[in-house]
Parts: sequence; structure tokens; C-alpha cells
Amino acid sequence: MAQKAIREYDAKSILAKHWDKYFPNFTYAYETVLVQNGSELAEAAKEKTWLNEKALVAKPDMLFGKRGKNGLVLFKDAKPGDVSLAKAISWIDEKSSKEQAVYFSFDGDTPAGEPSVDMLTHFIVEPFTPHAQEEEYYISATCVGDDDVLYMSAEGGMEVEEGWEEKVTEVAFKITDTEEEIAEKIRANIPADVADKDKPAFAEFAIGFFKAYRELNFAYLEINPFVMQGNKIELLDMVAKLDDTAGFMMVEQWGDVEYPTAFGMEEKSPEVLAVEEADAKTGASLKLTLLKPDARIWTMVAGGGASVVYADTIADLAGIEDLANYGEYSGGPTTGETKFYAETLLDLMTRKKDPKGRDKILIIGGAIANFTDVAKTFTGIIQAFEEYADKMKEVGVKIYVRRGGPNYEKGLKDIKEAADRLGLWIDVYGPETHVTDIVRMAVEA
Repeated sequence: MAQKAIREYDAKSILAKHWDKYFPNFTYAYETVLVQNGSELAEAAKEKTWLNEKALVAKPDMLFGKRGKNGLVLFKDAKPGDVSLAKAISWIDEKSSKEQAVYFSFDGDTPAGEPSVDMLTHFIVEPFTPHAQEEEYYISATCVGDDDVLYMSAEGGMEVEEGWEEKVTEVAFKITDTEEEIAEKIRANIPADVADKDKPAFAEFAIGFFKAYRELNFAYLEINPFVMQGNKIELLDMVAKLDDTAGFMMVEQWGDVEYPTAFGMEEKSPEVLAVEEADAKTGASLKLTLLKPDARIWTMVAGGGASVVYADTIADLAGIEDLANYGEYSGGPTTGETKFYAETLLDLMTRKKDPKGRDKILIIGGAIANFTDVAKTFTGIIQAFEEYADKMKEVGVKIYVRRGGPNYEKGLKDIKEAADRLGLWIDVYGPETHVTDIVRMAVEA
């Protein structure tokens, strides 16, 4: 399961879209906008009248927490009073106009460690919700080992983080638990500090929340805090990750969700984004991370576990500075999907010669496949070779192959014959060779 963080805005939008299904007895206003600057907020206010009429809250929506402690939540003016649209526009323009230092660790209220520095590019704006402290609650769910675990607390906000063990109730569920068993277990484990009059409503909300977490394929879902006022619910802060391997079947449920680069991280290249888009449309797994595009060793590895083993072996034998990429193709990709993935790698690999004049190395590796047809995927790789053979020879590419699994003999024979026909240097091995021996051979050569 690949977990990918999404914006708070997208998490709320997904839950709001399916609100009536999971929370039929609760209301949620879902008044929220995502903007990049003050002009966009002013434009949004022409259609969303609540932006002009209500007190507002504004904060960055860029995959980092502790926004309050970093002084990046606007919900009251410097002078006593509510935040108007004009104030929110001014504040967003101010915060987006220059780099901001964000601390992820604090000793009390004092920043600790080195900050991450970057531009703030996305802001979420919502109405301010007046409420009492005792109306704040915490809830989250994630996968731990073979179980899904629900976390509940009668306290929300920073207080729950600072007293986790004492304040949070954990309830684990097996994948085989029925809806009735889940509901019964949740009702039996409502935190003791929840007021007796609120426990039935809290339980009902928690049951719907956990069902939404599972059925909407969240890998992690947290609301901290949510405010419960009778049957009215307000979601003040949310953190969410999606299981992106389910993306191909969740297009309608999720909508046009974005997987942004986290604050302080480099923007993803168009090639990485293209692989992510292809991955979201298939039941197979296509993953690509660019480490050092000018490095000489590139990998096309079948299987997530194998990709880790190959990366570690290359780092150990050649040095991490020689490893250009990290990723995998697995789960039975089609010939076309494998061809696209191989072409993406070869395009990146053949743009420049090695700065030191050495041959570049392409390692096509993997363990012994369980169900992936090796010949079928190798057909896609061969088709990519045919497109990029001249460029591969121009920069000097040596190919090392090690593979096993269904139809592997034909796959190895086909790729060897194709490389010889195209004039490409290749060395081919089957499962009789240790899984990472081709790394040693390549480095020694």
C-alpha cells in the first residue's frame, strides 16, 4: 500500500462529497476554499457570499503541521475582533510574498531544531467556528500491521498530542470484523471523558468515520479537532493520506485529488508526475523517484522489496552518489504500461553522457515473480529499447538483467536477442544467479 499525503482541502472535500452516506444524522456546512493568493480569494468571494459575511480563518495548506505554533493561522486580528475578507486577503498576500521558516519541533512554545524554508503557495480559508473547549474532540484511523486502528479522545487540539497515552483510546479491528462487530466495539470503547449526554452522538460519528476511512481507501485520516454541537459537526483541522494503489478504482469517489510536494521539498519533475498519473490508472504499481539524474546507475526493478535491496546494494558497492533513481514496476503491468515506464527511464538516462566519461549502467532486476508474466513485461522493455537504441549507444549504456518467474526463459531469450539485434551491450541472467549479483558485476566491470 502506497500512502500519499493530500491537502486538508481535498480531505474535507472527499468527506463532504460522501457526507450523507456516512453521517446521515449530522450536518456539515462544508464552507471552504483553496487559494494561492489574495486575488483568488477576492474572486472566490464573488460567488461564495459567506466569505463576505462571516468571520474567517486562513492557514497554509501544504502538508505540514504545527501551523499555530509557527504563527501561520489567522483567526483573530491583532486588535480584538474577527477576521474580515479584506484582512484575510492582506494576510495571504503577505505570507505568500516571501519565504517562510517553518519549525516542525518545539520545546513548549520554543522552536527546536533547524527550520524548513520555502514559499507558501496554497491557503485554505473557512468560516471561524465559535465553540467551547469541551466541544472539541479528536479522532483518527490508520493501518497498524494487519489491523485497522481507531483513535478517539474527548480532547482535541495540541492538548491531545501532549498527553497521548493518557487521553487517547485505541481500538483495533481485524479486516474480517463485520459492521455490527465494529459498531459494537466502538460503542464499548468511547473515551470515559466524553460527557454522558454526548456519548451516543460521539459513537455514531465515530462509526461513520471509521466506515468512511475504510470504504474511501484512506491510508490515514485524522480530524483534530472536530467540534460537535448537537447534530452539527465542524471539521477544524484534518490530515489525510490516500492509498494511491486504489486510485484507478476511486476516480469518482475522490474526484480530482492532488498529491502535492511537501513544504520545503523540491517540486516533482514532469516525468515523475507522469508515472504517478499512470500508476493511479492501473491496478499494477509504477513508482519513480529521481535521486541524481546525472548519476550513471539506473534501475528498473520489479517489486517493492527488490527495489529496496537493489538500492541498498548499489549504495554499498558503488556509493549513493552513483544511483540516479529509485522505484519499481510490479503487480502484473501490461506490456504498454511497462513500455511507458521503460521509455520514461531511458529518456531521462540518455539526455547526458556521464560527466566522467564512463559507461552508464541500466540494471533490470527483480526477485522471482509470483504471477507477473516476465515475457510480457520484457516485450514492453524491448519496444522501449527499439525507440531509444541510438541514444543508448550514444551515451554508452551497459544493460544487466536478472529475472525469474512465469515465462522468464522466453523473456530472457527475447531481450537478449533484441539487444544483440539493436547493437546494445547486454548481460542476461536467470534465477540461478543471486538476486543482486548483477550489481557486483556491473560495478566491478
